[in-house]
Amino acid sequence: MNNLRKIFLLSAGIVATMATANAQSMMDKEISGTMQLQGMYRQGNLGQLNGILNANGIPSLPDNNYWLNLSMNHIHKQFVMEDGIGASFTSSSAPNTTNGINAKYNQFQIYGRLGYNISTDQNLRVFPFLGINLSQAMLRIRDDKRTQSTSDFSSELLNSTSSKTLWNPRFGLEFGGGLDYLIGVKDKKVENFTIHRYIPIGVRVGYYLQTTSSNWKIDDNYNLNNGPSNKQSAVFINVNIGLGYKVQRP
Repeated sequence: MNNLRKIFLLSAGIVATMATANAQSMMDKEISGTMQLQGMYRQGNLGQLNGILNANGIPSLPDNNYWLNLSMNHIHKQFVMEDGIGASFTSSSAPNTTNGINAKYNQFQIYGRLGYNISTDQNLRVFPFLGINLSQAMLRIRDDKRTQSTSDFSSELLNSTSSKTLWNPRFGLEFGGGLDYLIGVKDKKVENFTIHRYIPIGVRVGYYLQTTSSNWKIDDNYNLNNGPSNKQSAVFINVNIGLGYKVQRP
């Protein structure tokens, strides 16, 4: 529950920041933003984790480098504020041929970025950015042979199994730059407002710096010592496409 509480608090902070920016934007004659889907590549470092899995008879996990993010950006004058959530695709090891135990691994993230558009072209945004990132790694150990060894409900309740879920919370910073090319589509008029619509196609390139190295945890935030401690700092690149809007009023 503590892990979920931290994620909720950070989400609330990001939303509050963006809401404040949007409230300020409402005082202007122009409001703009984007909803977008992002595919991201960031190389994961699973060498130390795989070494521990192998030492305990669990086959290695494949790379966990690809993510899918849902994000929004909010434009206020030249400032670009981007927030989003994302998750990596699941990496699954092969089962141990003797005991059937295998592992599954995912990563989840919430992030917020602040950039400044240096382009003077109305159809192009180019912005360096600085961001914060809160993420969780989730390691699931599956012991299907023993979990599924009985068909009786009462027997299953106290069945001895190695199945469990472990968590590793992480905090990091992001440094990078973004570029969006805006493909215009037909404007829409609503009363006295004009809505300029466009399809943004863009890219983000940067470096994720993991600044914490916390213990892995299990139920009720119970700390586990001697777990994999290598940080996941790495270059990242994501491409995005979405739907953008710019509302103008007289």
